[in-house]
Amino acid sequence: MPSQASAAANGQPPVPISITICGDGGCGKSSITLRLVRSQWTSEYDPTIEDSYSITRRIDGTTYHLGLTDTAGQEEYRGMWASSNLGADAFLLVYDITSVDSLDALGYFTELIDMEAETRLDNAARARRAGLGVSSGVHDRGGGRMVPPIKIVAGNKCDLQESRQVSAALGLEWARRRGCGFMETSARLEVNIEETFALIVRRVVESRRLAEMGVTETPEMDRRGVTKPLTPLGHDRDDGPDEKRGVGVRGPRFDGSFGRRGGDFWKSLRCW
Repeated sequence: MPSQASAAANGQPPVPISITICGDGGCGKSSITLRLVRSQWTSEYDPTIEDSYSITRRIDGTTYHLGLTDTAGQEEYRGMWASSNLGADAFLLVYDITSVDSLDALGYFTELIDMEAETRLDNAARARRAGLGVSSGVHDRGGGRMVPPIKIVAGNKCDLQESRQVSAALGLEWARRRGCGFMETSARLEVNIEETFALIVRRVVESRRLAEMGVTETPEMDRRGVTKPLTPLGHDRDDGPDEKRGVGVRGPRFDGSFGRRGGDFWKSLRCW
């Protein structure tokens, strides 16, 4: 994996993308983050107030610098949500498939994000009226962001099938009604972790491209410019020897001995 310094030395500095990870307490936000950043997982639950991480990933031939903010999920800490959290390029909304309440809790965050999206569209409209383009520099002259954020919903702990309360169909429908992409993940077994963040990066890049063209609504986006559910991904994607394994490839590879579902179960855990 090329470092930020080596990428810059090659004349191609990493493209910055900020991602805020939100959701109810105990749904696995920190586990997903640490699995991505450190390839670690722990069964111990330690409530997070707010942690920040930086990593680089090379996706589709481009190196990206990802700034991750792992936010508090407990209701008593939500008032501490800083405005900077809402300034992210993308939001990963995490719920626990063994808890219906954790899915319901995402409504609080989507309302805040949707208000932020409306503000950004207003900023972009003012910039266009002033004869200014919406550049991938992201901000207008007043410092306001102009590209609507991306939203991806992740149903975490998909390895706990015997305790499932939220079906994949229900999670997908919840995401579809709110214009979000949808994945099911397992931080413990490293299912769809790299894939989820690769999807976020691709959607942010596309959103920026469309914003530069003055497009705020397409068949792939809702009126706020956020993504609608994603189509299933192909297999065996790889961007070079220095890449993480491609989308649809990374994750556990079972020989059929895992529970009653066997290896075929994991083949169904793709994105929508």
